[in-house]
Amino acid sequence: MLDSSRVDLVVCGDALVELEALPSGSMNLVYLDPPFFSQKSHGLTSRETGQKYSFDDRFDTLEDYLALLVPVLREARRVLSEDGSIFLHCDRYASHHLREEMDKVFGVENFQSEIIWTYRRWSNSKKGLLNSHQNIYFYSKSDAFKFNQFFTDYSPATNIDQILQERARNALGRCSYKRNEAGEVVLAKEKKGVPLSDVWNIPYLNPKAKERCGYPTQKPVALLQRIIELVTDKGDVVVDPFCGSGTTCVAAKSLSRHFYGIDKSEDAVLLARKRLDEMVISESQVLASGIESFSEKDELENSILASLNAIPVQRNKGIDGFIRRDGCLIPVKIQKENETIDDAIVLIEHASRGKAFVAKIVIQTNSRHNLFNPGEFLGDTDVKVIPYLGLQIEDALKPLEQSRVAK
Repeated sequence: MLDSSRVDLVVCGDALVELEALPSGSMNLVYLDPPFFSQKSHGLTSRETGQKYSFDDRFDTLEDYLALLVPVLREARRVLSEDGSIFLHCDRYASHHLREEMDKVFGVENFQSEIIWTYRRWSNSKKGLLNSHQNIYFYSKSDAFKFNQFFTDYSPATNIDQILQERARNALGRCSYKRNEAGEVVLAKEKKGVPLSDVWNIPYLNPKAKERCGYPTQKPVALLQRIIELVTDKGDVVVDPFCGSGTTCVAAKSLSRHFYGIDKSEDAVLLARKRLDEMVISESQVLASGIESFSEKDELENSILASLNAIPVQRNKGIDGFIRRDGCLIPVKIQKENETIDDAIVLIEHASRGKAFVAKIVIQTNSRHNLFNPGEFLGDTDVKVIPYLGLQIEDALKPLEQSRVAK
């Protein structure tokens, strides 16, 4: 076990030497963001302090580069607990070489994922494709590694039936929608969403981000938070042997994990300690809001669905979302500004045809009705109409306004 005096620290020293001093099996996660073999010198000046930070990523040969990293990988494996994992961050310059070395040190059988961190970058004029991703290799020490499954929202382009209906393989081995003996659609149980994929769209830090500290190649805290949450629990220990400005340590502290950061640059260590004192973390609007290119919902509709904790549904006229209740999915339709309440009922009834929902809900947002009495032309309907709060307030104020006018 690691002595409590050796956690929640950032030390100045050589990565290999400091790792050799750690007890075997004492770390739950190793995150490595080493030099990339870019054959460049990287430098940047902090806008806030004017301090210049730099490091040299140039090596005489590839062999020299691997001679630096391979011993660190071996020590990283030694210090990992049996349920621990390692994430090696790299890019196109030497990723294929590093993957081969990771296979040798950790074993091909312990390779878990190649994560693609993708982001938008500013265009340039060079000949060729714009570089807009980096690679993160995820290996475990054994098959007993910790893993906390996360789920993401359905894509706005997802067909509604993929959410609603169970799937099964037919006699030909093909996946199709499941039906019971009577030929009726079998509704799916409550779904948590889509399991997190190996392509992560997390924005690169923009020049004006609050957590920008002026360190070259600084990674966003959001990226490290995702890694840490994926394979550790509160109280676990995370080590970063090339911690630079301390992003890993900041992310670990924000998630109630212990950390141990190492860097050979005294300036970087001082900066990391400063960031740990201040704990400035930017909020990404892209991550908070998601990619909305397929979204058809306006601000009011999104607000109503969010207040109901409903799963939004796009590209369907009759259902705007589903409320999850006791393992069941309850469809919700929000009355549009140009719709009568009768039209809204017709649309949700049509979209729900052939599906035995326990309830169907229309959120009424205005008082428009057809010439017919509400529901007269529908026959019987079990749709529950619930007036939106804004409409309830409007109706409550009408008598007061009429009384004032009468006077």
